Amino acid sequence: MSNKTKTEGNIITALFRNQIFIPIAALFILALFNFIVDRSFFKITIGPNSDGNPVLSGNIISIIDYGSELAILAIGMTLVTAASRGQDISVGAAMAIAGSVVLRVLCGTNSRPDELQAPIIVAFIVCCLVAMAFGAFNGLLVSVFKIQPMVATLILFTAGRSIAAWINNNELPVVNDKTFSIFGNYIPGIPIPTPFFIALACFIIIALIMKFTNLKLYIQSVGLNEQTSRLNGLNPAFIKFITYVFLGLCVAVAGFIKVSRFSTINYSVTAKDIEMDAILAVAIGGNSLGGGKFKISASILGAYVIQFLTTTLYKFDVNSEALSAYKAVVVIALVVLSAPIVREKIAAVFKKLRSPEKAELKS
Repeated sequence: MSNKTKTEGNIITALFRNQIFIPIAALFILALFNFIVDRSFFKITIGPNSDGNPVLSGNIISIIDYGSELAILAIGMTLVTAASRGQDISVGAAMAIAGSVVLRVLCGTNSRPDELQAPIIVAFIVCCLVAMAFGAFNGLLVSVFKIQPMVATLILFTAGRSIAAWINNNELPVVNDKTFSIFGNYIPGIPIPTPFFIALACFIIIALIMKFTNLKLYIQSVGLNEQTSRLNGLNPAFIKFITYVFLGLCVAVAGFIKVSRFSTINYSVTAKDIEMDAILAVAIGGNSLGGGKFKISASILGAYVIQFLTTTLYKFDVNSEALSAYKAVVVIALVVLSAPIVREKIAAVFKKLRSPEKAELKS
């Protein structure tokens, strides 16, 4: 067998085993499906929005727009999953709380003020502090009281939306200031949705943290073997706690974007079921839901895969009540294919199929 053929075989085998392969393959399959069925899916137009500013619109723009909220959540969910070997199912309710806090600060005691009652930056900071406090609450239950993550976060999952409504006395505040809507829509003069830039900034920040600190190593160590990490001088409880606080920060950013889109909130609907999408994004990214090694870029790509799938289903008029069922079928297939053991089997089958070719070349 020639060196070139051998090299090509090694590259393909390595590709199958690479963690990023499944989300990339999923994106390709979804894109191919839409290209075959309806090429207009990829059509992007530019035109004035409600404020008269030229902006890009189309399904692809919607994917990078709404997928950005999910991508931000996926960053925090990846860290929590890696360190605690479990998932936080309260992020949707926590986003409702974060959004409610933002509106409370901006509107004050008047649910529909003519002017902002506080600077937007103040509302954002308060929102971050509150969301991080709830993240700390979850982290305390998991790291100190040793409660299984899904059970610990079930408390906030159950009570979160009621807390969000209580913050604003069950009223639905409306912010009339156009500046606030920029964060969830478009910056005047820039045709790409603002949430995409916010998600990009979040990814750059976490990438720099992972590169220039030992946080990634510590999280992976705790997730792989808590006892061994303790013997090596780490504090597993603190590492887990920090990841939940960081997820709280991600929730705050995503919640801020969410309420900025509409300048109001619906407590029962806002970010509904987004926690499941965030968990699936982590899984589709090839990260083990049992903790340990992780790749944030793969989770982010997984988030956009989920949004691509959601947009595709909406495009083909799938009933909203059946949306979760259709999504579940596709996601189960992707998650199974993303499992390391399945990728190993695929690589082995591919290698076996190439064996006759090797024998022929040798003869």
